[in-house]
Amino acid sequence: MSGATIPPYVRLANEIAAQFAHRRPSEAATAIATHLKAVWDPRMKNALIAHVEAGAEDLDPVAALAAQQLAAHQ
Repeated sequence: MSGATIPPYVRLANEIAAQFAHRRPSEAATAIATHLKAVWDPRMKNALIAHVEAGAEDLDPVAALAAQQLAAHQ
């Protein structure tokens, strides 16, 4: 068994991104960022932003773009 686990905020962001897969990436990222801003606890938002800044290889690219948008508007 691998010792690596996906943090809950990454799993949730990836699940949200999957729900927006039918949209253009830029449009999906904006919708995801709006959702995160409105619904997520500030600690989760900050953890996701820090994860993206650290490389975030396990994060959906659209979710990563959403986190970047969120960071830019904090």
